[in-house]
Amino acid sequence: MSARPPVAIAHDYLTQRGGAERVVLAMARAFPEARIHTTLYEPGTTYPEFADHDIVTSPLNRIGPVRRDHRVGLPLFAPAASAMTVDADVTLVSSSGWAHGFRHTGRSIVYCHSPARWLYQSATYLGGSPARSAKGVALLAMRPPLRRWDANAARRNDRYLANSRIVQSRIRSTYGIDADVVPAPHSMDPAAAQEPVPALADWADQGWLLVVSRLLPYKNVDAVVEAVRGTDLRLVVVGDGPGREALLARMPGNVRLVSGISDAQVRWTYAHSRLLVAPSIEDYGLSPLEAAAFGVPSLTLGAGGYLDTVRDGVTGRYVERADPALLRAGALESLARPFDPEILRAHAAGFAEAGFATRLRDEVHLLGARDRA
Repeated sequence: MSARPPVAIAHDYLTQRGGAERVVLAMARAFPEARIHTTLYEPGTTYPEFADHDIVTSPLNRIGPVRRDHRVGLPLFAPAASAMTVDADVTLVSSSGWAHGFRHTGRSIVYCHSPARWLYQSATYLGGSPARSAKGVALLAMRPPLRRWDANAARRNDRYLANSRIVQSRIRSTYGIDADVVPAPHSMDPAAAQEPVPALADWADQGWLLVVSRLLPYKNVDAVVEAVRGTDLRLVVVGDGPGREALLARMPGNVRLVSGISDAQVRWTYAHSRLLVAPSIEDYGLSPLEAAAFGVPSLTLGAGGYLDTVRDGVTGRYVERADPALLRAGALESLARPFDPEILRAHAAGFAEAGFATRLRDEVHLLGARDRA
């Protein structure tokens, strides 16, 4: 009988609050005894629930500037990931770039959020040609060896799962690996406690358009800001990231930005929204599911992961591209037509965490059974 732990969890880094980190928490609830292995862990900038888990970090975690902003440590992650060894019969790997490079004493299943955007979609990730900035030029220089490392890391794993059809296609074209699609769950419970956000309290009666996003170039949050400029529409942006100061500098009075709010405050913000606007090409469309749980429709691009999580004309509307005029027209049309809140809630229920946990347990059991056979 193996003396190893039966299951472990691995993730790139726990330094932010995003959909991938919520997936890791769902994995941890499915396997509550599993240790979580990661390169970096910064409790103050990720979800507080991680404090309840046994977390193992790499030596990179001792470097404060990297822990506070993982982007400055890009050249260090490949060697740090390769040096980490996870001891378990089966390791459940949550990865969008690094954790699939950890080594394992047993089997491994990669739940892939996307092959690394900065390696394979560099222009989209940076918001323009990499050759236009010092950061982009440095990335271009590192890209060939990192792509070789990435391909070798992918081949060392036993099984790949994709969170959406677009990511399934990327995994096949990038690594030549066939992956099954297992949609990520949402974890929004509209019946759970809510807490008002003081900065938004005077808008609560009329509600708002809502963007929930990291403030990165490819998220196109600036396009939504321009879409509501000069209109009577109110827009709330929930998020943080490198683009925060630039966004604040050009926000009109009918736009407000809030960052670092609690889950109870996020629920309150969703509950008082009239329409979620999601203008980027995403690997997985999580925020429309969170909005749908509150009976709120979405306006998204008709591309990427939103094709899996939004039903055009039923739970939301698609627009062709992140153009302010198109977003403005789409928002006004969406607000003018009724969406059935019960259909929206039923749609969100189809992506509940219980089904996700069952699928993961089945995958772990089947992979572990190969060694016992």
